[in-house]
Amino acid sequence: MRVAGTTPLPQRRRLFPTLMLLAALLFWSRGIFTSGGAADAPESSATAAAALSPSEPIVPASGGPLEVHGSSAHEHEQELSRVMIALVILLLAAKLGGELVERFGQPAVLGELAFGIIIGNLHLAGIHGLEFLKSDLVLSILAEVGVILLLFEVGLESNVREMAAVGVSSFLAACVGVITPFFLGWATAAYFWSDLELLAPPSMRAALAPYAKYVQIFIGGVLCATSVGITARVLKDMGKLQLRESRIILGAAVIDDVLGLIVLAVCIGIVSAASGGQTFGAMDIGWIIAKAAVFFVGMAVFGPPLAKPIFRAAARFRVRGIFLTTPLLICFLASYAAAQIGLAPIVGAFAAGLILEDAHFQVMPEHKERRLEDLITPLTTFLTPIFFVRMGIMVDISAFSNASILGFALVLTAAAILGKQACSLGVVERKLDRLAVGLGMVPRGEVGLIFANEGTKLMVNGYPVVDRNVLSAVVIMVIITTLVTPPLLKWKLSRTRTKVS
Repeated sequence: MRVAGTTPLPQRRRLFPTLMLLAALLFWSRGIFTSGGAADAPESSATAAAALSPSEPIVPASGGPLEVHGSSAHEHEQELSRVMIALVILLLAAKLGGELVERFGQPAVLGELAFGIIIGNLHLAGIHGLEFLKSDLVLSILAEVGVILLLFEVGLESNVREMAAVGVSSFLAACVGVITPFFLGWATAAYFWSDLELLAPPSMRAALAPYAKYVQIFIGGVLCATSVGITARVLKDMGKLQLRESRIILGAAVIDDVLGLIVLAVCIGIVSAASGGQTFGAMDIGWIIAKAAVFFVGMAVFGPPLAKPIFRAAARFRVRGIFLTTPLLICFLASYAAAQIGLAPIVGAFAAGLILEDAHFQVMPEHKERRLEDLITPLTTFLTPIFFVRMGIMVDISAFSNASILGFALVLTAAAILGKQACSLGVVERKLDRLAVGLGMVPRGEVGLIFANEGTKLMVNGYPVVDRNVLSAVVIMVIITTLVTPPLLKWKLSRTRTKVS
């Protein structure tokens, strides 16, 4: 007889060897990496950077094969082997974490974060061999590509026509759901700023002091976005996708992502200009918003007509994989174009997915056998978990021993939840469950982490806008908002008697 909520014995027996394998890998890595220990981490990043840097020419060795100037072949083999074992650890941790939390009805991203947090804090137990995972350049690039593909996949699953069909309520709910959390997050960061400043090193404190306002603005921007994937999964599992409230939630969540990406672009522009000593006024903000709006509108207007001849031409190719390669080329080209005009590459990836429709793929012979989403999934299954586990690795558990950081994380979480409840004010139809709409917009999930990750790359006087203390608080906010949404939404929708659209 199985007790409710427990794992069946055969499944536990299958899971036990995998856990033992992960433990063995961790202790093995302690042995093979502790010869250099944690001190090897910066060297690993520097070696990878040197290997990828165009400033290091490849010159022929006398009487032998090509070798990289200033670096021996042995060092490159060591770097490659380090990346291989890192991928084993990250992917195994991602799948173990995802498996465990999915058995409790939670999204896999929570397990990936949790196992990442464990790995990232093994130094507290005296295991320093995995510290290089925090700074390895190759892993960072793989994670960034995974994020681009994830946003491309989200765009593919979104539909512009359905966004327009839900009308005014979705648009207003999305607008209110971006503005309110933004100012609440800004206010929270401003309130706790003096405490956060005291925890920073003196050099970092002095460097960031003139730019405190801009850092606080960026933290407000992190709270704007909504994870449409988590809410969509809950609604689908409940069989409630056809409710009017559900369609408003999903439409508002997609619009929310678009507006959130625009807010992210503005925040990046403000901080970048300020750190460069430039003045940044209302005209500059308007210019960034205009660029983002023109980019999205341009992609929406000109993208579909241009995509049709591209796919027709690609359909003439007989080489395998052209069905997958063609959309990827469009995704990467759009990401590059977004970066060239000062927007984040993820903006271009999302826009590329948004404009591609099923009609574009019908000319491809492979479309009759498989959908594009089915081909993209293996890529995101491989690369995206690397990003989430690494985000967990960057969390510093010891930071929460400080009451200020813990308080900041909890108040930021409360601001994230309450801010999205304002979405209910945007629902103009009568006899709809407005609270259900607000609850459906709460989870930040992967989107909140992606926004925070952009802050870790954004530098002010050589220091990141989102440091490890702030990132740790943001991860806690993401975990809590993702955990509370499914049960609350199920409870609310099970009580509503709204007619199906």
